Amino acid sequence: MNEEKPWYLSKTIWGALVSVAATLAGMLGLPVDAGGQAALTDALLQTISAVAGIVAILGRVSATSRIG
Repeated sequence: MNEEKPWYLSKTIWGALVSVAATLAGMLGLPVDAGGQAALTDALLQTISAVAGIVAILGRVSATSRIG
């Protein structure tokens, strides 16, 4: 495993964050089941991937030098 990726594209990181959030929500009286956690993780990852793509496109469009 030599490839690197940004932390925000890691399913493990987002799964852990959603798990912590679901635990905190449960402590506040808002139960979230395992299926809801998985769906939330997938939705977050898709949203982050879309935003990252948009940022990449905007960065390339606004760049002042060519790719070499």
